[in-house]
Amino acid sequence: MKKLLFLVLSFFLFIPSSLAEEGNLLAPSAKSAILIEASTGEILYEFNSHEKLAPASMTKMMSLLLIMEAIEKGSITYDTKVMASKNASDMGGSQILLEEGESMSVDDLLKGITIASGNDAVVAMAEAIGGSEANFVAMMNEKVKELGLKDTHFQNSHGLDTENHYSSAYDMAMIARELVRHEKILEYSSIYETYLRTGTDRQTWLVNTNKLVRFKEGVDGLKTGYTENSLYCLTATMKKDGMRVIAVVMGEPSTTTRNAEASSMLDYAFAQYGLQKLLSKDSVVDTISLAKSKKESVAIMPMEDVSILYKKMEKKITPTYEISYGKINSKIEVGEKVGTLTIKDGSKTIRTVDLTVAVPVKKANVLDLLLRYGKNLITGNIHFQGKKD
Repeated sequence: MKKLLFLVLSFFLFIPSSLAEEGNLLAPSAKSAILIEASTGEILYEFNSHEKLAPASMTKMMSLLLIMEAIEKGSITYDTKVMASKNASDMGGSQILLEEGESMSVDDLLKGITIASGNDAVVAMAEAIGGSEANFVAMMNEKVKELGLKDTHFQNSHGLDTENHYSSAYDMAMIARELVRHEKILEYSSIYETYLRTGTDRQTWLVNTNKLVRFKEGVDGLKTGYTENSLYCLTATMKKDGMRVIAVVMGEPSTTTRNAEASSMLDYAFAQYGLQKLLSKDSVVDTISLAKSKKESVAIMPMEDVSILYKKMEKKITPTYEISYGKINSKIEVGEKVGTLTIKDGSKTIRTVDLTVAVPVKKANVLDLLLRYGKNLITGNIHFQGKKD
């Protein structure tokens, strides 16, 4: 057993870090595959990652992203009751058996989508948010453009095969990356089994279509897919030692192969790479003076946690930082970009991050400026320049 473990570890330690040139070593049965680190978006492995293929129910990741954004905006809540239309209840494929006119909470519908891949559940949510599924699909494609993705076009919210409905492993990974920023979604996708309609004669058992959630420690999502056209697909995500990775495989011949190859990609990521945290969103990187604002100065912070990826067989870098500012207004909201932090390894730029203020800044009025002038005059913070005797 120890000898076998040694051989497995040796494989991951000495496998080439760039595998695209070596062929599809990690997912040899997949039509396409990609592996990324979530916080940086860096690609750790890819094979045919931009090939346009049927994404099947992995389509629902974009639907879920729009649902989570609607919740964040306050358009709906987890307790909002959604009534199923005939269109939703008539959906084929995977479903949670919604009946026309049945009302179900957003919370339960999210369980139905993430755990059981319910086509009826996602259409009900699409109609609730978009007014119609067609409008919701237009929102999905608009989000595709917003994310700068080039290999994707959606025709429905669920992923059943239809003409001109396609995506790629790369685009699926980038959509998944956006989705896991909404950490609440992982509370749903990590559930292996649960029930809907508890306490009624229509109690429904849900079991997760992503078996890695149960059998691989650290895996907490994200979405499976299968149709006759797409074959077996999976977007899996796993967090370990502070690093989250996302693996996508498309066009696999079976669930067993799909799960095994996605699992091997995740293992490769954690054997080869680590995440070096440099700054958090609460790190003060600078303080700037504001002449025409109520506050004379304000702390500057990154808009996101700042981490960099490193190869475990190589020495960690010692980064340097450069800050540049644009035009600074006298009124600034938290989240409003005021500058850019550039992280360098020697002369090489390895990351850029937008900067914002730590607290809201309001514009000073005349009285504020007079009071500040008087205070500075008393404390000696104002210095008059003139001719020296």
